[in-house]
Amino acid sequence: MNIALLSAAVAAAAMGVLAPAPASAHEATEKVTPKLEQAIPNIPGKSLIALVVDYAPGAASPSHTHSKSAFIYAYVVSGAIESLVDDGPKRILRAGDSFYESPGATHRVSRNASRTQPAKLLAVFVVDTGDMPLTMPVSAPLEKK
Repeated sequence: MNIALLSAAVAAAAMGVLAPAPASAHEATEKVTPKLEQAIPNIPGKSLIALVVDYAPGAASPSHTHSKSAFIYAYVVSGAIESLVDDGPKRILRAGDSFYESPGATHRVSRNASRTQPAKLLAVFVVDTGDMPLTMPVSAPLEKK
């Protein structure tokens, strides 16, 4: 697997679950599209899962955590994504920017930074094979002011 495919896959995975989530003009959520799920042959018990996360203008993901074993690499394919992981700084990431989430991290803010243009994120998970669900919502909003 080449590094470009890995980079693209990690970014999409950062924001989603394996099952696609519907999005419409009336919903302010993301649309998640699975792209790859593959056992890593030279790392027994580990898998790579890649997802593309599409954000309509103004759309957001709820605050969430990921499966306990998940290391996530995220790459902004297009547009701009506002992101806050754990107690780090709230950042606006633009096409070409990337970030990661360590196992056990809480993704407090993940949303399209624009109300007029769509945004796309590629998230790639390196995870214990079978460690599901990939994403769990946090019951109360955790956004830092």
